[in-house]
Amino acid sequence: MAKTDRNDLISIIEKNDNIIDIPKTLPLMPVRDVVIFTDMLLPLFVGREKSVRAVESAVTKDNYIMLATQKDSGLEDPGADEIYRVGTIGRILRMLKLPDGSVKALVQGIAKAKILKFVRKRAFYIVKIETILESPVKKINVETEALMRSVREYSEKILALRGELTGDVGSILENINDPGKLADLVASNLRLKINESQMLLESIDPVKRLKKVNNMLCREVELSSIQAKIQSNVRDEISKTQRDYFLREQVRAIHKELGEQDEKAQEIADYKKRIKRAGMSKEAKKEGQKQLKRIEQMHPDSAEASVVRTYLDWLVDLPWSKTTKEDINIKSAKKILDKDHYSLDIVKDRILEHLSVRKLNPKTKGSILCFVGPPGVGKTSLGRSIASAMNRKFVRISLGGIHDEAEIRGHRRTYIGALPGRILQGLKQCGTKNPVFMMDEIDKLGSDFRGDPSAALLEALDPEQNFEFSDHYINLPFDLSKVMFILTANLTDTIPSALLDRMEVITLSGYTEEEKKIIARTYLLPRQIKENGLKSKLMTISDGVMLQLITQYTAEAGLRNLEREIGRICRKVARKIAEGEKGPFHITRNNLQKYMGVPKYYPEMDQEESQIGLSTGLAWTQAGGEVLYIEASFIKGKGELIVTGQLGDVMQESARAAVSYARANLGSFGVKNNFFDNIDVHIHVPAGAIPKDGPSAGIAMATALISVLMNKPICKDVAMTGEITLRGRVLPIGGLKEKALGALRSGIRTIIIPEKNKKDLVEIPKNVKRKIRFVPVKRMDEVLTVAMEKERSQKSKVRGQGKD
Repeated sequence: MAKTDRNDLISIIEKNDNIIDIPKTLPLMPVRDVVIFTDMLLPLFVGREKSVRAVESAVTKDNYIMLATQKDSGLEDPGADEIYRVGTIGRILRMLKLPDGSVKALVQGIAKAKILKFVRKRAFYIVKIETILESPVKKINVETEALMRSVREYSEKILALRGELTGDVGSILENINDPGKLADLVASNLRLKINESQMLLESIDPVKRLKKVNNMLCREVELSSIQAKIQSNVRDEISKTQRDYFLREQVRAIHKELGEQDEKAQEIADYKKRIKRAGMSKEAKKEGQKQLKRIEQMHPDSAEASVVRTYLDWLVDLPWSKTTKEDINIKSAKKILDKDHYSLDIVKDRILEHLSVRKLNPKTKGSILCFVGPPGVGKTSLGRSIASAMNRKFVRISLGGIHDEAEIRGHRRTYIGALPGRILQGLKQCGTKNPVFMMDEIDKLGSDFRGDPSAALLEALDPEQNFEFSDHYINLPFDLSKVMFILTANLTDTIPSALLDRMEVITLSGYTEEEKKIIARTYLLPRQIKENGLKSKLMTISDGVMLQLITQYTAEAGLRNLEREIGRICRKVARKIAEGEKGPFHITRNNLQKYMGVPKYYPEMDQEESQIGLSTGLAWTQAGGEVLYIEASFIKGKGELIVTGQLGDVMQESARAAVSYARANLGSFGVKNNFFDNIDVHIHVPAGAIPKDGPSAGIAMATALISVLMNKPICKDVAMTGEITLRGRVLPIGGLKEKALGALRSGIRTIIIPEKNKKDLVEIPKNVKRKIRFVPVKRMDEVLTVAMEKERSQKSKVRGQGKD
């Protein structure tokens, strides 16, 4: 570089040592999306009016123009603040005016310059500039040489990856010995961001600029390598796809020459036949044909084709019009129910009534039956018997633990792996639209952020709505009105009221010991003998042993554990036979413990003798009725009430009511009125780990408390159930049948019940009423008369009485 002697010109020395003079004020052309370096030669298409005027002004004078990059390429008319101050002085080598008024100019970068001042801004920009002097590299040391070599190698790698490397390019790179010139040449050909290119342009030190270029080249090599790898993989995949396509077309042509159909045409023809035979509704048929047209236009191996194919398979396989012909014979149905189930007369009568209505009016919508009872009482097997009696298919699903609404309504087809809900899956499985559809564990449905399955069941179970049930996957109305839904539950408390309102609840309470013995002998024992590979001649179980299994090894309302224990005996016998022993094997009371071990339960009651302050109440649980022992005791204190045994709020209130009744009637019990001033009352219900609640233990609590006050024992074989009031009245309770069966299993012989529960004695089996004396009472004093122990002879006489 050299300084000029004239004030209005700048003198610049070119590569061939020629000195050129450039004015200090030049027209400015803002450029977009590019930063122009020195010695860079490129064509520019100029279309903006100001830029065209700047080019024309430069051409009319000395062909020099200031080129600076604008900061925002989207601006059509950038202001002075929107243009970088450092740019390049360019020489216009050639200019061509185009018919649309724009200009095409060939420009070469001459030198770096800095804009000092905007002289004019109206028609086009005229700026005052000064050149930027670079620090000269006097001597190229080893480090700089290594840096230049690295830049050359990186540049050749990038060009090779892009497929642009030629011998001429390599020669040009080798012939440049100036670090600054090499940096500018490489930077002008790198695909850099505007701010990165501008940073290099403003860098004055050539070596530092070359280091920055080297770092950028290193990053660009990595990116280009990855890009080349991706493109290679894509090309390979495209080549494979094209190859498969050509082969498939050849196979299609071969099939055509042989007069055969190709796979896709055969598949389309098959779907058309299946749609025609499916007996769909108009909407479903229209949707099926629409999806068939879509699959015809798709590639067979595409992901979308697989989704549509799965949807069509479900659509044509659903039983839109397939039904099983009903053959309802009431007498035959009664025989089937009696054959499959012993007892349960009330339940059987209701089922036969339902079938009778179906026979007289096949179009009736009917009701939704819900069997409620403890585990193992035969709820599911009743559904199978109903299906057999009606000559229908039987479908069963379990709803226990379901939290997702999509399990009932299905998933929308936008999701990967979407399927219809459990209801349509069951109908497809059975292949008919009028099966007996059993939904087990309706009381164990859950709900969370994915929806409420019980709400989705409302539409499916409501006879007024289910003729147009909509599944999210099929997305078409499906008629469920022909389906006979039967639901099962252990209790109704957790079933939503809106869902419970649509069902007719039929309660299965449980079985007596005699009923269990007959069922075990008739059904359970033969089934276990068969399942364990035995023969009935090789093993016998006496009636006494069967009764002992029921009373001492199980304590349940149903039969599940009893069958399990019978199976245990059969397995031990099977092992003996497998070891070479010969039968027959007779299971008696004397050798039962060898097979079963020590008895788990003792039905003679836990209390061996009548005690003061210990009464027997009755509780209802999901597994049936159970006895509940209640203890009362007095300790020195301040008249407080202590309640233990993990009792709920209602049961604690019953305890307070019992204490208040006792304190209000101290005189009639022969106790002073200030007795409780220095006494604390402690009421405890054993089995403290089990939560308990309900009002029916009120009279049992009061009886235990008054027994301590009067110092009289309570009969050990007397149980009681009823709610107590402050005036001593005994209010009715629920679950009497279950409680009576539980009391019988525990050896209770007398049960005190509220007077208003006499109507419920009709539901009690006759053999239970023969073994248990039911005493209806209205007031608490009647309870005390029956419960307090009399002379031993009188108590024995009471035990021997029976009452239907």
